[in-house]
Amino acid sequence: MPEDNILEFRNILKVFPGVVALQDINFSIKRGCVHVIMGENGAGKSTLMKIISGTHEPDGGEMLLNEKRVCFKTPEEAKENHIAMIYQELQYVPMFTVQEFLMMGREPETKFKGFIDWRGLRAQAKRILEEENLHYGLDEKLENLSVSDIQLLEITRAISFDAKIIIMDEPTSALTQNEVEQLFENIRKLKARGITILYISHKMDEIFRISDYITVMRDGTCIDTRKTKDYIMESLIQQMVGRELSDVYPKEEVEIGNAVFEVKNYSTWYTGVHDIDFYVCEREILGIAGLMGAGRTELVSALFGLDRGEGLVMIDGKEIKIRNVSDALRHGLMMATEDRRRTGIVGCRSILENISLPNLSQISKYGFLNKKKEEKIVKEIFKKLKIKAPGIDVSVASLSGGNQQKVVLSKWLLSIPRVLILDDPTRGIDVSAKYEIYRLMIEMVKAGISIIMISSELPELIGMCDRVYTMHEGSFTGEIVRAEFSQEKIMKYMTGGSRNGS
Repeated sequence: MPEDNILEFRNILKVFPGVVALQDINFSIKRGCVHVIMGENGAGKSTLMKIISGTHEPDGGEMLLNEKRVCFKTPEEAKENHIAMIYQELQYVPMFTVQEFLMMGREPETKFKGFIDWRGLRAQAKRILEEENLHYGLDEKLENLSVSDIQLLEITRAISFDAKIIIMDEPTSALTQNEVEQLFENIRKLKARGITILYISHKMDEIFRISDYITVMRDGTCIDTRKTKDYIMESLIQQMVGRELSDVYPKEEVEIGNAVFEVKNYSTWYTGVHDIDFYVCEREILGIAGLMGAGRTELVSALFGLDRGEGLVMIDGKEIKIRNVSDALRHGLMMATEDRRRTGIVGCRSILENISLPNLSQISKYGFLNKKKEEKIVKEIFKKLKIKAPGIDVSVASLSGGNQQKVVLSKWLLSIPRVLILDDPTRGIDVSAKYEIYRLMIEMVKAGISIIMISSELPELIGMCDRVYTMHEGSFTGEIVRAEFSQEKIMKYMTGGSRNGS
């Protein structure tokens, strides 16, 4: 193995009951670089990362670390071999202090076994922060820090374990643009220290900015490994999905009707959203753009009945009152929430149960569930949306992110919404699954459904929306029609600028 390779995979195989998750994985990773692992949801990226980090053992092949064959049986073994993993959903306890978080799992003990030496713990945590030139208060609770702060502390904690390889899974999915820039600067510093970064992301722009090498995986196999400069976006997408996508955003011109949903002088009670006026028309995709913390999710959550708000809300010209989610559903207003794992799916239940849950009135009579009808309609939409799973009885938690999102959309499609709110519908899913969701959105508007889409990705809003409202610090700052779309204009309004130049 060449001297500059830190990690090498030879014919890695991993089999789960009924599924070959990985086979014939062969590639190497160079020391001190950023190596991106790309592929659709379900391509095997996470399984391979779990083998590296000690969560899974391979069923065949071998992994070489610094030319030595290794097989980690636990994450602790991987950590002892200087491998750390930072998950997409950050692993922390909000009530922990900075010092407790940094020393978690290696707390020094007093001479009385089982008792923590708090003075020693504090001294070690202080030394770790000083070595990284960080200035967090040792007693500051994590719940008071930003996501990027906690992420930086995760990286610091990994370095303090003398990590030589750090795995980052979708690290920018919950960061603002400024926080993304800070993360990239931290990654550049890690590279300069000879630390290797394994980086998983579906965001094409950041991949080309930050990476040195790209490995593409598809259906559990390794398709190719190249230097990043040898790829262009089109060739990368083609390798990932196994075919060409004619257009990343399959927008179609649809005749837009009259205003369906109108909101006037609307404010939320607790979340700082105020003086909101907007409307969405029949067969229209309306975008809401804003930086994290602008109030986008808080606004739609209140409109959907998850939070409290007040103002005039109308559907088809008639005033409605939305005090809770049941009121919203009764009026045909439905919402796919931002965090599908927490509020979009019931992970311990099957695909069938998740899809039928909000549609029981369609498949029940006199309080009794018609199981044959339930199975029939769920199978139809399961097939229509091309959900990748062995069958409708499979647990939703076992699906990839893209297929979980399809389950969320399936249940609302069966309810036949008048207005569907999609809060970051493609967050954390691959380019092929995104394309299928975009196609589904087009089918919805053709059928007369109005869509309100929140997105953190400006190209997505520009590619799919007919109009965009911009939001900053709880209020709308601009309304832009499709003919006037540009990233510069949208960003200007998102950051507090407005049409009058303020």
